[in-house]
Amino acid sequence: MSTFSGEVAWVTGSSTGIGRAIALGLAEAGCRVVVHYNSSENEAQEVVEEIESSGGEAMMLRGDVADSGDVWRMVREIEGKFGRLDILVNNAGTLIERRPFAEMTEDLWDRVMDVNLKSVYLVSQAALPLMKRQGKGRIINITSVAARNGGSTGSTAYASAKAGVSTLTRSMAKELISDNILVNAVSPGVIDTLFHDRFSEPEARKKREKTIPIGREGQPEEVAGVVVFLASPAADYMVGEIVEVNGGQLMG
Repeated sequence: MSTFSGEVAWVTGSSTGIGRAIALGLAEAGCRVVVHYNSSENEAQEVVEEIESSGGEAMMLRGDVADSGDVWRMVREIEGKFGRLDILVNNAGTLIERRPFAEMTEDLWDRVMDVNLKSVYLVSQAALPLMKRQGKGRIINITSVAARNGGSTGSTAYASAKAGVSTLTRSMAKELISDNILVNAVSPGVIDTLFHDRFSEPEARKKREKTIPIGREGQPEEVAGVVVFLASPAADYMVGEIVEVNGGQLMG
């Protein structure tokens, strides 16, 4: 028996990594999934094909989540295809590049804020009319352990943006509960994805792994499972929560 019965879920940044795992997890649980990408078209197509080959339904959508015009266009396309939107997962985000605080440029700061924080505001706001019309909805934001510990060297802007996502989650939760829209967040720790392949040195990863009580990096599917839970009826009484998925990094 499926957890969902054809609800429509939009996962931003779902062509690779954690977003890909979330899209596949929601599809497996019975959702129709909007697979979103900005530049990784081939990878997004592979996610769609994997969902469809398993008997699910998916839609591929390209757009810049930090551009309001693009965001509203994407919402109109989702409405045109499915007529509804039940679940929004604000997953899109990236470090862009490591840069020490003393060398941070205004341009890089703004780019990091746009893709990681402004995008959550824009996409969530654009999704509201559809969810309000239905009388319910779920929004799940993906923040980061960096929001709590300040991140590793060179990630000041990213950590600050993710801290903003955590606070935005709580603010949205308070305001949108009256519309029966439940807002929560998931905060991954160090997850084995292309993100760390690109932005973390192998030696630094090995050293950091020793600080994780569970003794290893997490897998994208371990984050996806928590997102699927938060989107499901099993989480009907959860609102404004930030669920930490980090192998015990924040214990003690």
